[in-house]
Amino acid sequence: MKKLRLLLVDDQSLFREALRTLLSLQPDFEIVAEAENGERAVALAKAHRPDVVLMDLRMPVMGGVESTRRLLQAVPTARVVVLTTFDEDEEVFEALRAGATGYLLKACSADKLCESVRAAAKGTSVLEPSVAARMMAEVNRAASRDGRKVVPALADPLTDRETAVLRLLAAGRSNKEIGGALNITEGTVKNHMTNVLGKLGVLDRTQAALRARELGLI
Repeated sequence: MKKLRLLLVDDQSLFREALRTLLSLQPDFEIVAEAENGERAVALAKAHRPDVVLMDLRMPVMGGVESTRRLLQAVPTARVVVLTTFDEDEEVFEALRAGATGYLLKACSADKLCESVRAAAKGTSVLEPSVAARMMAEVNRAASRDGRKVVPALADPLTDRETAVLRLLAAGRSNKEIGGALNITEGTVKNHMTNVLGKLGVLDRTQAALRARELGLI
């Protein structure tokens, strides 16, 4: 069995130790490196090429947002999941704009964390429900502020069904929930999702929601 290679980034050594102990119990996880700040994380990512990076936000030397940006430039195949105590709006959006695949609070359960690591490795975005809700609220506020905004045309426009899938995605719905809402199978949802990501030119669901907001599609 191929193991997922993980890089842990947090300035608190005690938390890193607890995280390492927890994740090491999973047979499909391998902790390849640990970093105490964002600058060190970038260097270790280049050396170890991790599949998933668990990234704190507030650290000395270099914070999580800038580290995420630089790390993904150096190792674009990595997936970054922000794991932090804080969930303020601007930090959420800055981390996602920097390329983070997901955003979790340190108060999440062990099962939730492990499931999120596996999902992130597959390119699936993982967001705390509170974060997903605020993202959608921000989308709605932006639409209200600029109701007459001219929407840039995509080279390959979304179909009505793809737009419906995108709107539910941006609301933080899972594939199963999207399928139930639209009365289609999960397999069909996944096919639509693949088309949406391709047309928007993004890699995952989080980037799709942000890109759609920028284009005024939702």
